[in-house]
Amino acid sequence: MLDGKIEGDEPVCPSGKPRLALQQPLGWPKGGFLAPQGPYYCGVGSGKAIGREIVETHLHHCLYAGVKICGTNAEVMPSQWEFQVGPCERTDIGDHLWMARYILKMVAEEFNYHVTFDPKPVAGDWNGAGCHTNYSTFAMRIPGGINAINAAIEKLSKRPNKHLKAYDPACGEDNKRRLVGAFETASYKQFSSGVANRGASIRIPRHCESDGYGYLEDRRPAANCDPYKVAEIIVRTTILNETGDDAPI
Repeated sequence: MLDGKIEGDEPVCPSGKPRLALQQPLGWPKGGFLAPQGPYYCGVGSGKAIGREIVETHLHHCLYAGVKICGTNAEVMPSQWEFQVGPCERTDIGDHLWMARYILKMVAEEFNYHVTFDPKPVAGDWNGAGCHTNYSTFAMRIPGGINAINAAIEKLSKRPNKHLKAYDPACGEDNKRRLVGAFETASYKQFSSGVANRGASIRIPRHCESDGYGYLEDRRPAANCDPYKVAEIIVRTTILNETGDDAPI
């Protein structure tokens, strides 16, 4: 329905990055906790990269199936992993991300494990799980595109609640547990943006700021988001110039 209206802008989601946690959580002592966060992010070795056999099996299955998976890494919380999907044009990101999730669930069955995409799978001092969404239009990807990036961020800043309600299946209620202004998140109560800032709602990667073009990263979508709805609301705001916000969640 939107394709005819956005043809010239060529919106691309370079990667949707859902994070997952393997429950009990996998590798954690029953009823207890592992050592604090720090050594697990992109970690290697026993006790650091917990569940790698599942994640790498998933990677190979996705490649065989033609899913546009482009990377994976151990995340901040132990037994939490991330995989990246893209780049995809328009709503193709939804097709590939949903299929990647389906394959992951099937792979986990083989190992007799359960996968959750809950935005805050473990309460307390542990990172949540987001679906950071890298997004660009043709104007953002050419020299001088930083101006288009900043213009899009300005539009996004005007409708924070409208977006938050589209970014998880509970109309923002799931994400409230994750977007607390800590653990590499911005607070759901206040929109923010910045260069190389993991604590912002919208991050401009350092290299994009230096190059003067590239893409923006919306860090607010939850790991359990509907990627079609995420892509739709971003396009409606940044390309179709829709305005108006909802009441705070």
